[in-house]
Amino acid sequence: MKLMILGICGSPRDQATEHVLNEALRMLTEKGFETRFWTVRGKWVDFCAHCDYCLRNKECVVQDDVQELYTLLTEAKGIIFASPVYNGGVSAQTKALMDRTRALVAADKNVFKGKIGMGIVVGGDRNGGQEFALMQIHTFYIINGMIPVGGGFFGANLGATFWSKDTLEGVKADEEGFRSLRKTVKRFADYMEKYAEK
Repeated sequence: MKLMILGICGSPRDQATEHVLNEALRMLTEKGFETRFWTVRGKWVDFCAHCDYCLRNKECVVQDDVQELYTLLTEAKGIIFASPVYNGGVSAQTKALMDRTRALVAADKNVFKGKIGMGIVVGGDRNGGQEFALMQIHTFYIINGMIPVGGGFFGANLGATFWSKDTLEGVKADEEGFRSLRKTVKRFADYMEKYAEK
């Protein structure tokens, strides 16, 4: 049985972030993993109101499109959050998804335990907050008992970072970004094979 990796795109646009996430999933499919893609684009994603309904009822009170994501997150052995950089951090949509997983944890405190996590971020500027956005993604993984994976030293320490120049063409031309992606995907795949629960 193949290990399933879920790629989550936190960009509301069909642009650079979606492109590089699909490239990562293609690389992982070639390595023999089952991959799934989920995007916030065109979806109804409400914010967490921290109302505690999920603590009492073991489900989220908001019945939006995040409900379909809950099943995928539960089934996945590896998770990739890919986000554009907005104001030096992850997009509001990415953060909303992270906050809304509170309902999953309320139902099962070990739902994320031992899963392998990786991050991809795309900034319009070369130094636009990519590393901080990756730290936000890794913080989510650590809090939830996951194993966060970066690409290792010399260019991909925390994960894959891209400079898009605010265009799809810009991200496609970012050779350094793709080098960081290849390094991170390789390390992520290694961790999936060694540490993900079979």
